[in-house]
Amino acid sequence: MEYIKSINPYNNQLLEKYKPFTDTDIALVLNRAETAFLEWKKESIEKRVELLQNLADLLLENKERYSVLMAREMGKPVSQAVAEVEKCAWACEFYAGNAVDFLADDLIETEAGESFISYDPIGSVLAIMPWNFPFWQVIRCAAPTLTAGNTLILKHASNVPGCAMALEELFLSAGFPEGCFQVILADHKQLEVVMQSDIVQGVSLTGSEKAGRAIASLAGKNLKKSVMELGGNNACVVWEDADLDKHLDTMVSARMQNNGQSCIAAKRFIVVEEIYEEFLSKFRDKIKALKSGDPLDSKIDIGVLAREDLGNDLAKQVDRSIELGAKVELGNSRDGAYYEPTILTGVKPGMPAFDEELFGPVAAVIKAKDRGDALALATKSRFGLGTMLFTEDLENALQAIGEIPDGAFFVNEMVKSDPRLPFGGTKASGYGRELSLEGIMEFVNKKTVFIGK
Repeated sequence: MEYIKSINPYNNQLLEKYKPFTDTDIALVLNRAETAFLEWKKESIEKRVELLQNLADLLLENKERYSVLMAREMGKPVSQAVAEVEKCAWACEFYAGNAVDFLADDLIETEAGESFISYDPIGSVLAIMPWNFPFWQVIRCAAPTLTAGNTLILKHASNVPGCAMALEELFLSAGFPEGCFQVILADHKQLEVVMQSDIVQGVSLTGSEKAGRAIASLAGKNLKKSVMELGGNNACVVWEDADLDKHLDTMVSARMQNNGQSCIAAKRFIVVEEIYEEFLSKFRDKIKALKSGDPLDSKIDIGVLAREDLGNDLAKQVDRSIELGAKVELGNSRDGAYYEPTILTGVKPGMPAFDEELFGPVAAVIKAKDRGDALALATKSRFGLGTMLFTEDLENALQAIGEIPDGAFFVNEMVKSDPRLPFGGTKASGYGRELSLEGIMEFVNKKTVFIGK
């Protein structure tokens, strides 16, 4: 039997081995999910939010343990892992405080004696989640989905099985009935079987464009509701009046947090030429000052990529961009899963550093002629997750909203997910929304009820 191995990418130490699920194991999970759903859907919303608050409390009580687990299993700096767990608790608290209102019947005045929309759960939802935010991505899907009365089956990334198992234990400890939240350690063939099951009524995937196309195709084939949160190639647009001293730390974090492994990271810095040299000089100094090291060291900013092969892929994209004319302004050295924070200049459309998603600590800096050229370059992408704009001219920034076709437009702030706001993309960045009211509505049956006089 070939075990699923959890390996620390910083030192290649084997952390744990896990037995992959058999087909029989998968069938049992599906049956438990269905059995649990038949009872869970009848549970009062007040009880569901009570358990959700339990979940928030347990996350905070155990945040050190969970943070160390993430740092060891996928290389995230432990200080950033702590912030991730705290954000998970925030999302749980948000839905605990708002789900009753979100799911209340919506009265509609018609000629009927009574007519309204009832928001009913649809069944079991399959969540296919990535390794880069191994707790947050799961919680932001699970919190609204379960609170709406559905059950959830988690297929987590194969390199974070420890996080997956810890999450299953967490939901049970919070009091959620057995079968409400379950993990499967499954291969692609078994995943297809799960999606074909009548028990599964929806699928939520956060992952690459390639994975999204494959899973969306399967979902369509089997007529399953799907939400796809895919890759991004976010632009950070810097107009000539941007306050660099005020916002440069934010811009650096927008590229380098989580070792640059974030779909919503600022990957293309598009800077108006009037401020280009000043920006590049200050940006380079900030990047050079970042501290790299052991992810378990709370004082470091950069850990390691989640796997060494991810560094190989990133290096190929960088090398190809250099062959096409890009210049290395800073960095670009590697050691195993460690990739040095890197700045590329001279980046143009047609280069991987402009056209593709670089999933690691590599920033592409692009010179724009003026504001209009900067916005045109920002939207020259097949992705549509988010754009950020830094300027003191808020009036003209607001005028640019309609020119940005992405799922998010942030002014003087990095693109980030927030439980209070809907999150999702357009074009090759996927469809559907997570979080806020929209997130809890993705996997409910919006049922029309009409009662005649």
